[in-house]
Amino acid sequence: MARVRLSVAERREELLRAAVEQIEARGVAAVRIADVASALGVSNALVLYHFSTKEKLVAAAFAYAAEDDLARLRALLGRRTSALRRLRAAVRWYAPTGQAKGWRLWIEGWAVAPREPALREVTRDLDRRWKAALTEVIVEGVAAGEFHCPDPAGTALRLTALLDGLAVQLTAYGGTVSRARARQWVDEALARELELPRE
Repeated sequence: MARVRLSVAERREELLRAAVEQIEARGVAAVRIADVASALGVSNALVLYHFSTKEKLVAAAFAYAAEDDLARLRALLGRRTSALRRLRAAVRWYAPTGQAKGWRLWIEGWAVAPREPALREVTRDLDRRWKAALTEVIVEGVAAGEFHCPDPAGTALRLTALLDGLAVQLTAYGGTVSRARARQWVDEALARELELPRE
């Protein structure tokens, strides 16, 4: 059976999806161009034609995955409800106890980023955009009088640092902290940061 001819954009997207899957399965260090090519039944040369090096393919795969996560974040924060509800929904989704699926991928990325400048840029940009989106909704909530927060940017940084750390505990170390305890800590941190009354 002949392969369907894809446009350049469609082929790149197919390669990026396969690269993300291979990185999640094998890890950044172990994944090879050949693994991505084999998963799709294409030649190594085709993958290299689109990305030229493994490092560029990996960075592009992370950027692709990041855009998917950011689209979900924008959807959660764009709902027509209070800033507090939007913020809670985003934090609970992003938390390693929520529905976000890419923690293993991001932990891999963080581990390799110090040695790979292209990947470092992607992970740094994702981190900056997450914090900016959370900061924006916190500022909205303060302006609307929903809660008090004297340092929205600092709050966004502390919340994401907590979530990232819990992701490592739950994903890499498994069992050191229960999902229920992690969820409780996230809810308590959010309440403390926004000076909310205890539920």
